[in-house]
Amino acid sequence: MGEFEGKVAVITGGAHGIGKCIADQWKKEGAKVCVIDIVKGEHFVGDISKKEVLEAFVSFVIEKYGHVDYLVNNALPLMKGIENCSYEEFQYALSVGVTAPFYLSKLFWNHFADKGAIVNISSSRDRMSQPQTESYTAAKGGIAALTHALAMSFSGKVRVNSISPGWIETSGKVFEGADCLQQPVGRVGTPEDIANMVLYLCSEKAGFINGENICIDGGMTKQMIYHGDFGWSLHN
Repeated sequence: MGEFEGKVAVITGGAHGIGKCIADQWKKEGAKVCVIDIVKGEHFVGDISKKEVLEAFVSFVIEKYGHVDYLVNNALPLMKGIENCSYEEFQYALSVGVTAPFYLSKLFWNHFADKGAIVNISSSRDRMSQPQTESYTAAKGGIAALTHALAMSFSGKVRVNSISPGWIETSGKVFEGADCLQQPVGRVGTPEDIANMVLYLCSEKAGFINGENICIDGGMTKQMIYHGDFGWSLHN
């Protein structure tokens, strides 16, 4: 039996993209995986911006399994910018990206098994931005900060870490040329790059990693790019 055999893993936004890859990896390891997603399918379907949905989901998980070992807050917030993002849309992005991870952690507080772990999925946008991305960037910055706060509150009970993915291609499309050359590793990221780190952070191998944010972006945020570098040029 492997380390994750029979463990209970909860993932938000786990029906597609990075979340599905994480769920599939855990299933391969023998874990019991509980997914909540707004997308229809054979999982708990619900909008995690709603308090009653979160409470119903946690009740479902605890009634079925009695406890939880791992919680991955992965659901994707809305991305809209200051020009066209309404007050309600901005609040929705924060509800999905920050409030839901906080409330799920709170609801599972007394139900985590020994050596449990929480992994929050942030983004490299927690430290860099494009124009017109305020709702998404604020949510991702918020969950990165929430991570170290939760790590202190869960001290001695559950380890809490976050991952900040860079460019992760979830459609399977293969990129070449400047799209790859701008990345020091020479390629665009894959969902497996993130899933592998999630499983590592939940394992006992990462038992001394707590309150940390790990950026998985191929080194892109560390590389300065000027006009003319790596096939890139600036055009007005």
